[in-house]
Amino acid sequence: MGSLPSEVFSPLDTNLYSKESHAMVDFIADYYRHIEQYPVRSQVKPGYLSKLLPDTPPIFSEPIDTILEDIKKDIIPGLTHWQSPNFYAYFQANASTAGFLGEMLCSGFNVVGFSWISSPAATELESIVMDWMAKMMKLPSMFLFSGGQGGGGVLHGSTCEAVVCTLAAARDKALSKIGHDSITKLVVYASDQTHFTVQKASKIIGIPTSNFRALPTCSSSDYALTADTVRKAMESDMAQGLVPLYLCATVGTTAVGAVDPLFELGQLAQEYDVWLHVDSAYAGSSAICPEFRHYFDGVELADSISMNPHKWFLTNMDCCCLWIKNPNLLVDSLSTNPEILRNKASDAKVVVDYKDWQVALSRRFRAIKLWLVIRRYGVANLMEHIRSDVALAEHFERMVTLDDRFEVVVPRKFSLVCFRLKPKFEACEEANYSELNRQLLEDINNSGRAFMTHAVVSGTFMIRFAIGTTLTKKRHVDETWKLIQSKATDLLNRKYKK
Repeated sequence: MGSLPSEVFSPLDTNLYSKESHAMVDFIADYYRHIEQYPVRSQVKPGYLSKLLPDTPPIFSEPIDTILEDIKKDIIPGLTHWQSPNFYAYFQANASTAGFLGEMLCSGFNVVGFSWISSPAATELESIVMDWMAKMMKLPSMFLFSGGQGGGGVLHGSTCEAVVCTLAAARDKALSKIGHDSITKLVVYASDQTHFTVQKASKIIGIPTSNFRALPTCSSSDYALTADTVRKAMESDMAQGLVPLYLCATVGTTAVGAVDPLFELGQLAQEYDVWLHVDSAYAGSSAICPEFRHYFDGVELADSISMNPHKWFLTNMDCCCLWIKNPNLLVDSLSTNPEILRNKASDAKVVVDYKDWQVALSRRFRAIKLWLVIRRYGVANLMEHIRSDVALAEHFERMVTLDDRFEVVVPRKFSLVCFRLKPKFEACEEANYSELNRQLLEDINNSGRAFMTHAVVSGTFMIRFAIGTTLTKKRHVDETWKLIQSKATDLLNRKYKK
């Protein structure tokens, strides 16, 4: 119930802030020291927390030590530990000390940088950091503020926000030519490997669900979207009086890490006057390494490109970079100028007002987090971070190929390996492949010693082994492979024992 207040209520007492912040930092540091002791995937049942916490809030204040103890006792068991070195599921969401410190500054200053005048440093640092990041990735100068060609970048919270904004800009640009009552004619194109956020964004900005095209891919192209497939779809739509609007190409798809051919798709987008967006949420970080930059050849033909430093760039959630060749299209689509926000700098159009580059008005000081990560580690260490994860993935892939019970289903891309257990008998049907591997995956995850997720591509069920957690070392990969082999042995013995 808490205790009666003994002092005047002061929610931002600097002495107390220092003391309790130290307690919180120590608590988090202790969590990381012992993170391998927890089951990677939470083992709780739905509704567990309502049985542990009171159904009414406390009337009086409670000490931070009591709250931290309850977090340890009640909250941590319900966490799936994304920062565990044995987390290989979904996608990277790696953290770092610099990322934590940047997040502390972001929360500590707690500025709301919707316009330049609301906090000039927040706006100007973001513009600088976006140019830094673009230069690290060797993006064309047309995407940079400093490139002198009108481009620029903005930090969003997620890829979904970035896609919503670029789709809105593309929509309004198109409707200004064909009439605003023609929105039902607009068509959005992506591959069947493109992240579902593009379909969600299409619905949000008013594109009919029937006008979204998830175009097929196949193993012969390593599940990349081909220009020929897109061309046929666009020609078919135009023959029916529809208007191609937006094409999303991906570098590093969620399921298998596929890479779409940007140059060919870019030429096609220009031919049909279609907005080309490049989603490199996961793999964009790899572009800082020269050996991976070729995957981005052709990006100069795109209208916009996004990547997420909060995935593979040691920058804690949330942080998504979006670059656009013509920011005026964003501003035209998303801007509002109420009297209460007017000021001399904005009226003179000599500053960036990031409120006009996003859906929301309010925005966090994300730039200071990314700035601190880049400064604290430097390009050399960030490149080493990417390369070490790729090396671990290569190592895991080699181990898979050496066990004739397993097969790599899709050639490794970046730090993602997709594999499966082969059936006992060659005549085993695909459905039995899937059943076997679903059970193997469940056995692994139920052990609490590792967590992986799956994908189904062209009807093929596969287990995804996504390396990228900051704490993952070679020993973790080796131990997890032994776990996989052990669970496979147990499963095959149960399934096929005579």
